Amino acid sequence: MLTAAVRLFNTHGYDATSMFDIAESLGITKSTLYHHVSSKEQLLTMAVDQALGALEEAAREALDSPDPATVRLRRLIRRSVLVLAERLEFVTLMLRVHGNTVAEQHAVDRRRAFDRIVTDLMKQAQAEGGVRADVDAATAARLIFGMVNSLIEWYKPDRGVPDSIADTVSDLAFDGLRTH
Repeated sequence: MLTAAVRLFNTHGYDATSMFDIAESLGITKSTLYHHVSSKEQLLTMAVDQALGALEEAAREALDSPDPATVRLRRLIRRSVLVLAERLEFVTLMLRVHGNTVAEQHAVDRRRAFDRIVTDLMKQAQAEGGVRADVDAATAARLIFGMVNSLIEWYKPDRGVPDSIADTVSDLAFDGLRTH
């Protein structure tokens, strides 16, 4: 049920998708759908939880680790790519919500909290000397996660191994394109 809703939200947009559309795609009645969920917003919340829950878990692991900030940041970037590959449709939906409803605003707030964690890790890595200190930490964090999040536009499970893509994103984020 949730996967069907997410596919419709991603294809037609959250606002343009009705509970009737979701029920019809499942071959059930709207009343049967309402037996399982109370609203379209509940489906959206459940879907966003699939994406943000995994990212928040990765962030908690990064924060709880005793490793240097640079190692934790690199691990978080890599893990975020793997979450995106594993939960592509859910992450796609999460990245497309704009705060137009209470559920969407809650998702936006959680994304911002995740962004703050990444920025703080970036600052710690800069203070440790693990990454360049001459760039704004928030900007660098946004640019790196812009690269990660861009995968929703082109990644398909048959277009590469997630581990390899995660390594490439992490390597580019930390090493750039220059030869050594």
